[in-house]
Amino acid sequence: MSDQAAGRASLADLYPRIVKPRAASGAPANMPDYHQAHRTFTWEAARGLLDGLPGGRGLNIAHEAVDRHATGPHADRHALRWIGRGGGRRILTYRDLMIATNRFANTLRGLGVREGDSVFVLAGRIPELYIAVLGALKVKCVVSPLFSAFGPEPLMTRLDIGEGRVLVTTEPLYRRKVAAIRSQLPKLEHVILVPEDREAATEVPGTLDWRQVVEQQSPDFVIPPTSPEDRALLHFTSGTTGRPKGAIHVHEAVVTHHITGRYALDLHDDDIFWCTADPGWVTGTSYGIIAPLTNGVTSIVVEAEFDAATWYGVLQNERVSVWYTAPTAIRMMMKLGTDAVRGFDLSALRFLASVGEPLNPEAVIWGQQAFGKPFHDNWWQTETGGIMIANFVAMDVKPGSMGMPLPGIGAGIVRRNDDGGVSQIDEPMVEGELALKAGWPSMMRGYLHEEERYRKCFAGPWYLTGDLAMRDADGYYWFVGRSDDVIKSSGHLIGPFEVESTLMEHPAVAEAGVIGKPDPMAGEIVKAFVALNPGFSPSEALRRELLGHARKRLGAVVAPKEIDFSTGLPRTRSGKIMRRLLKARELGLPEGDLSTLEGDVR
Repeated sequence: MSDQAAGRASLADLYPRIVKPRAASGAPANMPDYHQAHRTFTWEAARGLLDGLPGGRGLNIAHEAVDRHATGPHADRHALRWIGRGGGRRILTYRDLMIATNRFANTLRGLGVREGDSVFVLAGRIPELYIAVLGALKVKCVVSPLFSAFGPEPLMTRLDIGEGRVLVTTEPLYRRKVAAIRSQLPKLEHVILVPEDREAATEVPGTLDWRQVVEQQSPDFVIPPTSPEDRALLHFTSGTTGRPKGAIHVHEAVVTHHITGRYALDLHDDDIFWCTADPGWVTGTSYGIIAPLTNGVTSIVVEAEFDAATWYGVLQNERVSVWYTAPTAIRMMMKLGTDAVRGFDLSALRFLASVGEPLNPEAVIWGQQAFGKPFHDNWWQTETGGIMIANFVAMDVKPGSMGMPLPGIGAGIVRRNDDGGVSQIDEPMVEGELALKAGWPSMMRGYLHEEERYRKCFAGPWYLTGDLAMRDADGYYWFVGRSDDVIKSSGHLIGPFEVESTLMEHPAVAEAGVIGKPDPMAGEIVKAFVALNPGFSPSEALRRELLGHARKRLGAVVAPKEIDFSTGLPRTRSGKIMRRLLKARELGLPEGDLSTLEGDVR
């Protein structure tokens, strides 16, 4: 094994695995034996866990998420439990949600909206967002939730690419962000505004008032026959320097949403579930709307943004049992230390999971220290539509690992060949590109209007993810970095995630971002940007200490040669560190698409 490979393997060896007693979760695992499940799993059996439309009329996401529960024993169970910014609350049972989504579906029908038309939803985490998404799916529209913090330009780009015919938004968001660009969106025929004050109607020219056009509709609606291959969801991925890509997903994706909710998040019938992601991102749709509802659990929706005390209060007061959050939020909680958790009764919490970017080992271990349970990282992409690799409840956790593939998912590490094909890498802990065997239900069916770009994602039976990873001898996968993030230094390939994780082991470091900086001798050198924890200040002595720490842990080849201190690192609104933006700013290059940058124009 090369020095480089040995250094990489050390990330797997530095941290002891967290061995969990099999009964420690507080409930029998939905998948008690991973290897047995992998041997016997079939997608046909997974489909059999869902009802399908009555009379054999196909498969519709909204029926599986709402109507089948609303007409059964879960009709009066809380489906959504909403907590507003000011402390207000609204509760929708599954029966309530069926009636509300039926009314929105009838609204669209009354406006002449047809199957396949695009419905966009631009709102904060309010109940009407969830109602609009599910109601539009009943009409067989293509639904695209948008992040409410986007500025006018990224909104216009997405509405233009997706040929939005209907937009549901709030009056303040419309006035601030949409009114000025409306004339440039000729295909946008209908804008429905949700009033801030539910007692007062909106009076904005060229728009419709939600209360007047939705809440007066019939509560009855029959979902039309729906093919599993009918388009259902349009999710946009962040652009690097080009326009964002619109990944198309179909109604059959609900099979993946449902089974991954059971296996990767271990959802049980009586769970109280909280996914903190905004539905403007794929996680917030797949696991903030669809998966918890198809599994018939109660889903918590919190309108306010992150605040540790508020979040701990939600976990306590709502008796949350399964919590799905993001590394950015975990690192912010880590800054406050474990003392901030003390005093809250979190005894109901039995399973913690994370997604958005790789979870550093120390964050996994901190979860064990703070909550008595580790965070279980998992990996997937907008293009995959659902969780593909995860740390499961009945498995030991290797801190820093992505985990193992879901049953039904064929994963491998491959090397691209000159002829356009790929070769599989079987040797443990050898870096290559993570690839998945095509064919799972939530696999994207295309990039909207970009067929050639879509075809380039595949080689033979493999979907090529663009992520570099390794697989260890036990079958656990380890993230290295995006293929375009990897640093080439003196003939070595260095993944930034490993360097960032090592820097974060130091008590002074809250966050780290690593790039390759051009160098005439080495080609590139590793440069790190670090944000410090409270109580630490930038100094030359600290810089030298961090350089020495990294060199000792990683070796001279992999360790950073330069470190700059930063008050904060640029992140996407979904929490990923924007390494390419760090690099552009370091080198004075064009910054490209900033529509997903946290703190961008609101």
